[in-house]
Amino acid sequence: MTRWKEVSGANERTAEMEPIGVIDIGSNSVRLVVYEGAVRAPTPVFNEKVLCGLGRSVASTGSLSSEAVERAMAALARFNVIAHILSVKNLRVIATAAVRDAQNGREFIERGERVLGVSIETLSGEKEARLAAQGIMMGFIDADGIAGDMGGGSLELIDIVQDRLKEAATAPLGGLRLIDSTGNKIERAVDVIDSALANLPWLANGKGRTFYAVGGTWRSLAKMHMDQIHYPLRVMQGYRLSTAEALDLCEQFRKAKKPLDIPGIAGVARARREVLPFGAIVLDRLLRRMQPRQVVFSVFGIREGLIYSLLPPHEKIRDPLISFCEDYAALRSRSVEHAWELCRWTDELFANPEFEETADERRLRYAACLLSDVGWRAHPDYRGEQSVNTIAHAGLGGVDHQGRIFLALSVFHRHEPEDNGEQLSERLRSLVSKRVQRRARIVGAAIRAAHMLSIGMAGIIDQTPLSYENGKLVLTLPRHYAALDGERLRRRFGTLADLIGKKFDIRISG
Repeated sequence: MTRWKEVSGANERTAEMEPIGVIDIGSNSVRLVVYEGAVRAPTPVFNEKVLCGLGRSVASTGSLSSEAVERAMAALARFNVIAHILSVKNLRVIATAAVRDAQNGREFIERGERVLGVSIETLSGEKEARLAAQGIMMGFIDADGIAGDMGGGSLELIDIVQDRLKEAATAPLGGLRLIDSTGNKIERAVDVIDSALANLPWLANGKGRTFYAVGGTWRSLAKMHMDQIHYPLRVMQGYRLSTAEALDLCEQFRKAKKPLDIPGIAGVARARREVLPFGAIVLDRLLRRMQPRQVVFSVFGIREGLIYSLLPPHEKIRDPLISFCEDYAALRSRSVEHAWELCRWTDELFANPEFEETADERRLRYAACLLSDVGWRAHPDYRGEQSVNTIAHAGLGGVDHQGRIFLALSVFHRHEPEDNGEQLSERLRSLVSKRVQRRARIVGAAIRAAHMLSIGMAGIIDQTPLSYENGKLVLTLPRHYAALDGERLRRRFGTLADLIGKKFDIRISG
């Protein structure tokens, strides 16, 4: 299915968006996220959480503790004021396992509704799983695998087959619940976990596929792994490990005499560290039962899934990467129309069978074109470097880490024709193949040459097409733009031709 296309009026759509807020009352934290609007690539404008520990004693006492409830109510009161300050008219509030399972959960909901002045929806385990899956669909293209969302009170699992939701289940395997039910004894947790997972024979459907890991505990494990290998990107979304790598990471908790001795754990928030051993053992037992090919970590979860559920069908089928890049270009570049012209202009460059693209490579090229001018306000000496940092760490969905690096390299080369180890991390380049590096240089050089014609303005390069004739790369200028020809244009166009192994010619038509 074609998921991306040029959409006119991106500036108008961005300006007309109304903020939407989601308060997620979880078993460990209560969080408010306010998004710019309900769109395919939602951008958070505010994000705050309070660790309340609502689910800390539910397994042993059956109730939410009074201390946790008071912390949660104070958080809700603050979030209510923040939502008013940010003019949030559409505020959705959801509660998960701790409130769902507690004897005094109904009392908590009624009190919370009085504080907020809006209704609170207590999610069933199945609906929580479905929202987690829709969060995966928000952040990934053609998601296919089993998603697991581990919170403080429960673990939700759901099978996603090419964006269709299949079997789903909830299990009492949240980090705080396991601490409570096992007396904080990790060795007791193994039998509890295995017993719960044994009731889910459909987990075998995950063999050889992807396991999507959702939730702060598992993201903390990913952060530890990044620290251990000195990974140059500090982005959780789309970070992937082979199943063997993930099992090795989990095994460190079993072998360590003290979890605080494990490399990388110092970088994890102190409040999160107590549940990490239980998160690791749940992931370990799950992966051994499921035997997936890889583990992919997602920052998109039930909150983003809730936004996804509100989208109209035509917005759901949009490519999340292209949607984000178009909106970002509308906000930060001189002309989003010119960015789309670059997509069409470079189509001709890659029309040559020698440079045949996959569908994913084409959408990445389009994304690079859309992002190519977002650094134009920076000082000329630092545009390349700043663009790398901005794009590599942007809140992109629908792209893996190799794709991020391609985008960052492409826009770097749009500003800097040569590699410069001082400005661009060698480690970043080492994470992608020579093919990806070469394509990034070609795309960057093409955009760099195009800007010598257009000066970043729309309506020019559509009149200056590229073509191949007799083995040459030809740029044709209409007579009324003939004076744009000159030394600097020929130097940039010559660099592009050299990169693709062609001679070049600039012609005047009409």
